[in-house]
Amino acid sequence: MADTAPSTQIRFSIDGRELDAAPGQSILEAAQAIGIEIPHLCHQPGLRPDGNCRACVVEIEGERTLAPSCCRAPAPGMVVRSTSERAQRAQKMVLELLSADLPAQAQTADSEFARWRRQLGVDASRFDARPPCPDDTSHPAITVSLDACIQCTRCVRACREIQVNDVIGYAQRGAAAHIIFDLGDPLGRSSCVGCGECVQACPTDALRVAAEPATSAPTTQVDSLCPYCGVGCQLTYHVQGEKIVRVEGRDGPANHARLCVKGRFGFDYIHHPERLTRPLIRREGKPKSLDGFDPSRPLDVFREASWDEALALAADGLRQIREAHGGRSLAGFGSAKGSNEEAYVFQKLVRTGFGSNNVDHCTRLCHASSVAALLEGVGSGAVSNPVADVADADVILIIGANPSANHPVAASFIKNAVKAGKTLIMMDPRRTDLARHARYFLQFRPDSDVALLNCLIHVIIDEGLVDQHFVEQRTEDFAALREQVADFSPERMAPVCGIDADTLRTVARCYARANAAMIFWGMGVSQHVHGTDNVRCLIALALITGQIGRPGTGLHPLRGQNNVQGASDAGLIPMVLPDYQRVDDPAIRARFEAAWGCALDPVPGLTVVEIMDAALAGQIRGMLIMGENPAMSDPDLNHARQALASLEHLVVQDIFLTETAAFADVVLPASAFPEKDGSFTNTDRRVQLGRAALKPPGDARQDLWILQQLAMRMGCQWPFQDTAGVFDEMRRLMPSIAGIDWQRLLREESITYPCHSADDPGQPILFSDDFPTSNGRARIVPAGLVPAAERPDTEYPLVLITGRLLEHWHTGAMTRRATVLDALEPDPVVMMAPSVMAGLGVGPGDMVRLYSRRGQVEAQVRVDAGMREGEVFLPFCYREAAANLLTHDALDPWGKIPEFKYCAVQLEALASCAATEAADHVR
Repeated sequence: MADTAPSTQIRFSIDGRELDAAPGQSILEAAQAIGIEIPHLCHQPGLRPDGNCRACVVEIEGERTLAPSCCRAPAPGMVVRSTSERAQRAQKMVLELLSADLPAQAQTADSEFARWRRQLGVDASRFDARPPCPDDTSHPAITVSLDACIQCTRCVRACREIQVNDVIGYAQRGAAAHIIFDLGDPLGRSSCVGCGECVQACPTDALRVAAEPATSAPTTQVDSLCPYCGVGCQLTYHVQGEKIVRVEGRDGPANHARLCVKGRFGFDYIHHPERLTRPLIRREGKPKSLDGFDPSRPLDVFREASWDEALALAADGLRQIREAHGGRSLAGFGSAKGSNEEAYVFQKLVRTGFGSNNVDHCTRLCHASSVAALLEGVGSGAVSNPVADVADADVILIIGANPSANHPVAASFIKNAVKAGKTLIMMDPRRTDLARHARYFLQFRPDSDVALLNCLIHVIIDEGLVDQHFVEQRTEDFAALREQVADFSPERMAPVCGIDADTLRTVARCYARANAAMIFWGMGVSQHVHGTDNVRCLIALALITGQIGRPGTGLHPLRGQNNVQGASDAGLIPMVLPDYQRVDDPAIRARFEAAWGCALDPVPGLTVVEIMDAALAGQIRGMLIMGENPAMSDPDLNHARQALASLEHLVVQDIFLTETAAFADVVLPASAFPEKDGSFTNTDRRVQLGRAALKPPGDARQDLWILQQLAMRMGCQWPFQDTAGVFDEMRRLMPSIAGIDWQRLLREESITYPCHSADDPGQPILFSDDFPTSNGRARIVPAGLVPAAERPDTEYPLVLITGRLLEHWHTGAMTRRATVLDALEPDPVVMMAPSVMAGLGVGPGDMVRLYSRRGQVEAQVRVDAGMREGEVFLPFCYREAAANLLTHDALDPWGKIPEFKYCAVQLEALASCAATEAADHVR
C-alpha cells in the first residue's frame, strides 16, 4: 500500500462542530473560517495577537480556566465551547466592565464594540465610570476621545507594526494607563502622518473621522480604488445621499486595507464649490492670462453654454485648423488620472480625428527617461516585480525616491520588510523619513547619480562579484560597460559624489552578494538631463549581478499617478501606439489602420515640452487638454503659459477651472474619479476596477462621452456603447492584456499583465527565462558623466530640488480642494538646512523670495535637517508659489524629460527684498 503524507491540519471541535485548523491558526481564526462568531475586541486580522481584552474567552474541556481564543492554538482532539453559560457570562462581564467607562455616543454608535454589546445583549453597566476627559480635536482629520478608549492597543499595533509610523504609544500604569502620541502631544502637533490606520483599527470610535456626519442614516458602500499615486490601493466609499462621507481601505493585493492620508481623507474635493458643472465659452475680448485669474469666479472670463454649442465650437475650431494647416498643427495632452479606456479613446481621437501623433501626457514629465532606458535595455517599459516582492528580498535599494511622502502604503511594506530583517539601502541628496530605517544611507551630491552608480558597478566588476553565468547567457555588451567604468573607482568618485570610498565598497558588496536584491527609484533619478543614463546604470547594476527575473529582485520605477502606467500602455505617447508598438513600423501601423479604418501618420509626434515650443513658434495652433495642468506642471512656466496663450484654439476638459483652463477658449466640465467606471493599471502592472460612487454634478458629463462627442464632430464614427466596449477593442490590439476580458475583470478585480490568454493567471514577475528583445538578451548600455544643464554660480549659488509633499499631489488641483489635506498643508513652503537659514538670517515661518534666471516665487521657510548646505527643496503643488516658474526646460536627449530636479537659484529674505525694492523706487 502506498504511503500517505501526514496531514498538517489540526482536527478539533468547537460548539459541537468538527473543524480543521491550519498550523499557526488560533482558535478564533479557525472558528471565523467556518462562520462561527466569537466576541473579540483587541483582535484584528493582520495585527499581532495581544490577548488583552478577554472578550474572546472560551471554555476548553478539561481546563480549569477560560482561554483567550485569539492567542490560544488548538490541539488535536481539543473540545472548545464559545457559547457555554460560563464562557458567555465572562464575555458579557468584559463588555459590561468596559461599557462603564464609555460615553453614551460610543455605546450607541455603529462601532464594533456597540455591535458586540447588542449581539450579547449587554444593555447597561452596573459599574462606576472614570471621570470624563475632553476630546482632542487638534487634528483636522481625526478626533481623539479617550473616554471611549478600552485600551485594546489595536491603534498602537496598527501604527507601529502595520504602518510603522511609531507615533502612538502607551503611557503610565494601572488605572492611569492611556494611549499617547509621541511624548504626550496633542495629535495635531504630533508626528502623525494622518494615514488613519488607527481609526480603521479602533473598535469603539475613540479614534474617529473628525468630519464624518453625526447621523445614523444608512450609507451605501461602493468598492473602488484610490485616485492618487500609482500604488493602486483598493478602498470602499461610504456614500450618504449624494456625498461621500467616509473612506475605508479594502484588502486589495497592493494595500491589504492600508491607506495614506490622501486616500483616506482626500475625497471631498469632488464636492468643492469650484467644481465645473456647465460648459464654458470664453467671453469676447477676455485676454488669455493668469493675471487676476480667480477659479471661484469663472463667469468673469467665461459665459455658460449648452453642450451642443460648446461641443460644436470646440470641434469646429480644431477641425478648421486641421483643414487649413494639417493634422500636425494639432496636439493633445491626455491624463494619467483617467481610466485606461479614456486614455485609449483620447489617443485614438488625436491619431484618427486630428491626424497626427502629437499626443502625450504626464509620463513625459516623470518617468519618460525610465521607460526609454528600460525599453532599450530589457525590452519592457514597466516594472519587473511588484512592490510586495520586498518580502522576498534580502536587500532593498531605493534611490531618488521618497516613498514615505509619495507612495506611503508602499513605504509601509518596505518598513515591514526592514523590521523582518531585510537590509535597506537608501541613496538620495535629501535625507527623508524612510532613511531612519536604512542600514546604509548615502546622501550623495545632486547631479552625481551616474558617478555614484558607475562606482558601485566598478567595485562589483573589480572584486569579481559579477554573476558571470547570467551575464554570458542572458546579456550583451558587458565588455563595453567594463571599459566605461574602469576609471570610476571609489577613491576617484568619493569627492565627486560626497560619499567615502569605504561606504561605496560596502554598499556595492551588500547588493551584489544578496541572494535577492530589488531596486526602486523615483523622479529623483529620472528628472535630469542624464535621467536615461541614470536608469541605464541601474539596469546594468541588476544585470551584472543577476538580480532580475526572480522573486525579490528586479527593477521598479515607482509610478507617480494612479494610472500613469495604464495611460502609457494605452498609447498616450507620441512615438508609440498602444502596447508600445512603434508608429513608424509599417506592419504595426497597417494593423491599427485596418482596425481603425483610416490612414495613420507614420511620423512620431512631439512630446510635451516640444509641443509647447512648437506652439510658441506657431507650428502647433490648436490643442485638446484633458485632466492635465501644464500651466503648473511644465518647466519654465512663463514660457509654457506664453505658449498656451499663443494657441489659436484651446479646449480644456476638466473638473475644475485649473490654471491651464484660464487659457482655454472652451471648457468642458468632466467627471471626477469617484464618478466613473473604468480600469486602471497600478505601478505593479495590476489592472484593477474603479467603480462610480456618484454621478457627476450639475451638467458635467463622463469623460468618455465628451471624447466620443468630439470625435463624432471631427468625422470619426466609433461603435463604443460603454466602457466595456472600449476595453474589448483595447485587448484585441494590445497583446499584453489579450487574456483579460471585461467579465473576468469584474470577477477577479485585479489581474497582472502580461496576460496573454483566458487561462493565463498573469505574470507578476518578468524576465524569468528571457527578455522581450529581438534576441532574448538584455542589452547593457554604458553611461558617462553628463553635467546638469545649469550649475550654481556666484549669482545663483543654490541648487533647487522640486518634488511633492505627503499631503498634496501633483499640481494640487484636487488635494488643495480637499478640506483635510489643505488644512494640514495650506501654505507654500521652501525647505532648507539650518545653516542656509542662518546664512539668510531667517527662521521657520519667515518669508523668502526665490529667484532663478526664469522667474521668482515667495514662500515660508521650513527647517529640514535632511537638506544639506547649498540646496533647497520646493514643492510644486502651490499655485501662489509655482515651483516651475523657476525650473528650466533642458531635456534629456533620449527620454525628452525636463530637468526638474536641478537648477540654480538664489534666496533673499523678504524683508531684504522689500528694502531693496524701496531703495530702487527712491532711485
